[in-house]
Amino acid sequence: MPSSVTWGLLLLAGLCCLAPATLDEDAIQSASHKFMLNLADTAFSLYHQLVGPSNTTNIFFSPVSIATAFAMLSLGAEGTTRTELLEGLHLYWKEVPEAAIYTGLLNLLHTINEPDSEPWLITGNILFANLSVKFKDEFLKYVWELRHSDVFCLRFRDAKARSKVNDFIEMKIQEQDLDLFEEFDKDTTLVLVDYIVFEGLLEVKFEAETYVSEAFHVDKKTMKRIFMFRRSGQFELLHDEALSSWVLLQHYRGLGPTFLILPDAGKMQHLEAEVSQEHLTRIFHSMAARSASVYLPKVYISGTYDLKATLGGMGITKVFNDGAELSGISEGQPLKLSKALHEARLIIDEIVMDRSGARPSGKHRSNLLTVKFNRPFLVILMDKNFNIPLFLGKMVKPW
Repeated sequence: MPSSVTWGLLLLAGLCCLAPATLDEDAIQSASHKFMLNLADTAFSLYHQLVGPSNTTNIFFSPVSIATAFAMLSLGAEGTTRTELLEGLHLYWKEVPEAAIYTGLLNLLHTINEPDSEPWLITGNILFANLSVKFKDEFLKYVWELRHSDVFCLRFRDAKARSKVNDFIEMKIQEQDLDLFEEFDKDTTLVLVDYIVFEGLLEVKFEAETYVSEAFHVDKKTMKRIFMFRRSGQFELLHDEALSSWVLLQHYRGLGPTFLILPDAGKMQHLEAEVSQEHLTRIFHSMAARSASVYLPKVYISGTYDLKATLGGMGITKVFNDGAELSGISEGQPLKLSKALHEARLIIDEIVMDRSGARPSGKHRSNLLTVKFNRPFLVILMDKNFNIPLFLGKMVKPW
């Protein structure tokens, strides 16, 4: 049976070149589409790992970016290492051909990396490897085709290794003073950095009437006054009883719908436990415009995660251990993934002041439904083609 790397190379060479008896292109495309829908399970599984015991930390990540990064690694994995990667990320089912996994991921990555797309999106992977690692040519070719991943070789024991790694990441993300790595231990051989940065452009700008100082309640004991933008008008807004939450729908260029989900007071844990792909689909189809006065903080949210601990909670451990089966990546010495980091950032700066002067009167505004995003809320940005969470986060401290 062909290795996983060979499968990837065959796909990239063109599915039409494969014998019909071995692989049917229509069947692969159909199966890969069904498989992509299950990435929603990956999104919420990752969220539950990241939310942890803390209720005072912002969360923001891209489940698609993480899944594709480790699907890439699975191409060089064998045995239980590979099985853990695919099953832990909900990427493997007996009824779905293996090739459908990579076809689906390739299709998704193509749609979010279209060169003419309007949103500003930076996404990719970097593999940092010790100079002693001898990569296999077929693995390097595939990781470039899948995600245009960079491979950077250095001596981790050198005193300047840390600054070289941080400088390279800053250059790729176009951000200064990240300082993501403090040090490397003497056994470090392979480090994966997965990154994605999105600067959103609303299809219709949020034209605020004014901005006001409002109390943002992180929890019952923590409050801080922040500036919030206020607008009265028509919004895609509803209160969902099943989630005990207000849901505001927004639309960014190049993406599917974005859900801002504000739980009722004291209902965040209920929302986190109940929200699912099915809820989002139902809410989207039942949404209608209504008049309201909405208060929103400026949205800038980021997250940096050590994925070893996160994925360990999902049953993915062997790739990080001495027994890792990564013979498809390198020749010679045994190899394991020493560190894996995910960096995600969201910047929304499409709120402008309404200078038209056409504002509701005080009496009219007082009769409007008022929804204030003045306590922690969820942010879910959907992919436009597969309608799965591309980003998922929780805004706890909008400052």
